[in-house]
Amino acid sequence: MDVFIIGGFLGSGKTTMLLKLAKVYVDKGLKTAIIVNESGEVGVDGATIKAEGYNATELPEGCICCTLVGTLQATLRNIKRDLDPDVIIIEPTGLALPHKVKQFVHTAMIDEDNCSIIGLADVERFDTLLEKKESFYKMQMSGADLILINKCDLASPGQIEHIRKWFADNYPDKPVEAVSAKTGENMDRLYEFTLSN
Repeated sequence: MDVFIIGGFLGSGKTTMLLKLAKVYVDKGLKTAIIVNESGEVGVDGATIKAEGYNATELPEGCICCTLVGTLQATLRNIKRDLDPDVIIIEPTGLALPHKVKQFVHTAMIDEDNCSIIGLADVERFDTLLEKKESFYKMQMSGADLILINKCDLASPGQIEHIRKWFADNYPDKPVEAVSAKTGENMDRLYEFTLSN
């Protein structure tokens, strides 16, 4: 069983990315489970995913890397027991630290070797995020196995190179790809990564 955690700040395109990834797995005939964590009471992302015809388990009103740790672990064990999926895709809240979520996946007795973190950077708000929350963002991206610069279709000239340089300076060993979950541009890079792990 493979577990993919899609991490990134609020509005970086995690739900769109999750839907594209889930479709690839479902089209290949793989049993896919989705866990969505939202900090508010109303599960907007969960409703969007369900509207697309996917089964999603929602963990609202809290964060799965702090207040909902026990709930996440129980949910993972229940999904493994009841559904025995080939793939679980987890979308934490935009304020979560994906590497902590990965630790909790591991302690829920799911093989950590098959757990990967996909970190999303938002082209439109990258500089603003660094200006206001750089230390948090560095923590959020620190555990990523693959970093995707999302919304490349909206990038201004030189913007992708600027973001790539920041990641090269801070995380020289991490692969970085520019993609657009919305248009599908370069998304084959993500699919290659997830299908080879």
